[in-house]
Amino acid sequence: MAEEEKVTGTSSAIDVETAKHVDPTLEKHAHDADEAMKVFEDMHGEAIELDEATNRRLLRTIDWHMMPIMCFVYGMNYLDKTTLSYASVMGLKEDLHLKGDEYQWLGSLFYFGYLAWEYPTNRLLQRLPLGKYSAACIITWGLILSCFAGVKSYAGAIAIRLFLGVFEAAVTPGFALITSQWYTKREQGSRVNVWFSFNGVGQILGGVVAYGIAIGTEKHGSSIASWKIVFLFTGVLTIILGVIFYWIVPDNQLNARWLKKEDRVLAVARVRVNQQGIGNKHFKMYQVKEALLDPMTWAFFFYALIADIPNGGITNFFSQLITSFGFTKEESLILGVPGGAVEVIALVLNGYMGHRTNQRLLCSLGGLVSALVGIILIVALPQSNNVGRLIGYYMTQASPTAFVALLSMISSNVAGYTKKTTVAALYLIGYCVGNIIGPQSFRPKDAPRYVPAEITIIVCLAICLCIMVFIWWWYRKENARKLELQGRPDYVRLENQEWLDLTDRENPDFTYAL
Repeated sequence: MAEEEKVTGTSSAIDVETAKHVDPTLEKHAHDADEAMKVFEDMHGEAIELDEATNRRLLRTIDWHMMPIMCFVYGMNYLDKTTLSYASVMGLKEDLHLKGDEYQWLGSLFYFGYLAWEYPTNRLLQRLPLGKYSAACIITWGLILSCFAGVKSYAGAIAIRLFLGVFEAAVTPGFALITSQWYTKREQGSRVNVWFSFNGVGQILGGVVAYGIAIGTEKHGSSIASWKIVFLFTGVLTIILGVIFYWIVPDNQLNARWLKKEDRVLAVARVRVNQQGIGNKHFKMYQVKEALLDPMTWAFFFYALIADIPNGGITNFFSQLITSFGFTKEESLILGVPGGAVEVIALVLNGYMGHRTNQRLLCSLGGLVSALVGIILIVALPQSNNVGRLIGYYMTQASPTAFVALLSMISSNVAGYTKKTTVAALYLIGYCVGNIIGPQSFRPKDAPRYVPAEITIIVCLAICLCIMVFIWWWYRKENARKLELQGRPDYVRLENQEWLDLTDRENPDFTYAL
């Protein structure tokens, strides 16, 4: 950022009128502009001074209030999904009388609920107050998860998993919108990596808690099954975090109770460089059409689908996979913990390197390569080499780096609020489909080695590497095209166009992050 940045506070009437003559389609943008536009219009041309010291102070304040609760909630988002994996080796299968591939379907059914509600929840994230709606979903999914402790049959488990998917569907797209709303493009990549890395923290916490409960109930006994205690613990903790989230996270900068009135305006002004605004509740069909015709939308979709076939399988079967290496069921609970640590380290390091080099996409390839080598080790090493195969499993836990890089690209590289929510929905629909397919690749007849599933994972990771390189090439090419357009003699830059809710393809000044 420059030593001192002077931000003009308004889009004056003459600027908007000029814009309409330059491009008649911008008349509609003036009427349904971003929520931030009214703030700057109300300032009647008053300039805003935003120097480097003020910007750093605001960023610290935003980080300290927003990041901790987002991190902890996202950790629970992962832990709540993987609680089923811990429960599978703590007596859940026997108590619910699961047979055949019923456990595999429980793993997939969560994503059927997620898939069915993904687009509707993205529309609600746009239409309803962002912070309040997200908090309501968090509290509700905690209540539903707690109810799993009362399940006594496969049918009851199906209902819980479906509704859990419905209410967790808002978290990832909601957090992507919040990140794009509060942080500049340069800041977004590292923040997304940090809150997503708490998936690993969730795995660490889950492994330690499940192991402690399993050992404790074995030694001292319990009036209820140990796996039910795990569901109660994670459900109640999620509810508590949801209440805290509701209190801390505002709908946008303009109603943040922990910011002074003047700082709220500055917090909006500091993100104007994103050329994206802070939110728009108007549904725009042309932006949906643009999203569906944008090659990057489908590159994102197919990446999520293919990458999450391995994720869906490993997430639901990692405890059983570790027992297949020759370890006991109790050991498998605690041996899953280092896998979470690997994910945290990989994501934080990836976020740091991407921020330093401005090459998020290329830096994220390291995690994919690590995962590919890891799964090859699991397949190629003999069954007697338990330690080597366990290390291979740990290496696979670095794979989310690329998925997170693309998630941060939705924050940074997709402009137009309706387009952004549409692309986020499609990305997470791909995520759901992949996670539905993934558990089905781990067939009971292939136990204990699950070789066909492992080969499927290798192929998927190799394809994902190719998709990531293509996305990087495409954005680089588009930036060069936009730079050439800006250099033309007839090019006109519209004043305050960042508040007009233009899409990334409409706005010639929009630069794609790499």
